[in-house]
Amino acid sequence: MGQPLRIGIVGVGAISGQYLSAFERLEAVRLVAVADLDAERAAAVAAEQGVRALTVDELVTDPEVDAVLNLTIPAAHADVALKAIAAGKDVYGEKPLAATTDDARAIVEAGRAAGVRVGCAPDTVLGTGVQTARKAVDDGLVGTPVAATATMVTPGHERWHPNPDFYYQPGGGPLLDMGPYYVTALVTLLGPVESVVGSASRARATRTIGSGPRAGEQVPVDVDTHVTGVLRHESGALSTLVMSFDAVATHASCIEVHGDQGSLVVPDPNGFDGTVELHRLGGGWEELPVSAGYRDAGRGYGLADLAATPPGATARANGDLAYHVLDVMTSLLTAAEKGTSVSVASTCERPAAVPLSDAPRV
Repeated sequence: MGQPLRIGIVGVGAISGQYLSAFERLEAVRLVAVADLDAERAAAVAAEQGVRALTVDELVTDPEVDAVLNLTIPAAHADVALKAIAAGKDVYGEKPLAATTDDARAIVEAGRAAGVRVGCAPDTVLGTGVQTARKAVDDGLVGTPVAATATMVTPGHERWHPNPDFYYQPGGGPLLDMGPYYVTALVTLLGPVESVVGSASRARATRTIGSGPRAGEQVPVDVDTHVTGVLRHESGALSTLVMSFDAVATHASCIEVHGDQGSLVVPDPNGFDGTVELHRLGGGWEELPVSAGYRDAGRGYGLADLAATPPGATARANGDLAYHVLDVMTSLLTAAEKGTSVSVASTCERPAAVPLSDAPRV
């Protein structure tokens, strides 16, 4: 404590730019090295950031690296995380924690056995948007929560992403790609989930890339691309979830929370801020002032929160939460396949609320 956590990034693709931008204003973390399967790309980022470019194996064992930020594709999350944990490093990864619950459980258990910390995106829930909504729920402004809705509709990432293949492979699809933002927000707002029911479908067998050097190329679809379900929280509240790469657009709020005394509109959980609206019983819609969360947050604030968490305390964007969220999503896919209710085997603590504050500090 008192010193920034020295970070090595594995995977410096598109998403890494958002982390690097946030690092510029985060005193709790300091970048010291990068690695990528594309050595030229790693060298270019290293030169730009004034750090060392290493191989993956070199980075995860480097004595100057305290924590590994794992920004690889989902299929590689477990391999990199387990290597880093074996080397005694803290690990923070992009969502999902792993491509399967077995791999995710292995990461969490290995981290616990090694005495290192495991964290995982999304950390968007630590911003002022979801946290202001959470404070409203915790302060009783909606009364007893009874239900929530979460809706994400898009015609598919292949329209803008030049290499969208992994979105349509196992570990991808709208639920595992975008669902972590929504399910993590629902757990933050209403607590862990005990059971799920659902259905799923896919509109077509291939997708056509719409931009970049591969424009016009078709990629196969090996996952369901429209998933809907109902999550029963341990509290008794019911959340209805719709995640689609097949539909065009929606007027639905990203998330709404309904209680016996009021209803909340929660901003997009893929972002860090946004407007929270409350409709009290017998009243009308009103905009709530920002009252909780990290101000002006960005990707990487979850890692900084981990760095700033005192020994013995649990970071907010932690591995147990990420494992539970993945378990909820894979259980929903199983429920859709079997046509029956499925119990969620895992649980987690509801993450600690974030008081209104600036960036985490060690």
